[in-house]
Amino acid sequence: MSRKELVVSALENGTVLDHIPAENVYKALEILNLKGIESQITIGINLVSKVHGKKGIIKIADKFFEDEELNKLALIAPDATVNVIRDFKVVEKKKLEMPKEVIGIAKCRNPKCVTNHQPIKTRFATVVKNNEIQLLCHFCEKITTTKYIY
Repeated sequence: MSRKELVVSALENGTVLDHIPAENVYKALEILNLKGIESQITIGINLVSKVHGKKGIIKIADKFFEDEELNKLALIAPDATVNVIRDFKVVEKKKLEMPKEVIGIAKCRNPKCVTNHQPIKTRFATVVKNNEIQLLCHFCEKITTTKYIY
């Protein structure tokens, strides 16, 4: 019996985001604003992970990110790793750091918050409490969880 496998081509230059919780891959694409990007993107969801059971991976050809952009992913994928690829080789491995503040990527769950009634970008301070990531609204000071990230 022959075994067939689909092989994804190696990345010559670009960024690989690995160990994203499978359920958060689409949120990661949103956070990094990858809709409509011209670069080739390879997405894997529900891949086998020895540590997490299931994981997601995103490979973006010819795209490199600033740390500030990547660190937003720590909100939904704190254990994700970032590999920078040049000439088919990993030239840098990065761990994400929790940003102190995030702007415009989550919705305040307080229906009375000004951000839900005016064209104002949301702004949250990140708080880690009991190993859970929470977002503290700059405007109304209510706590929002990461499930409200766009």
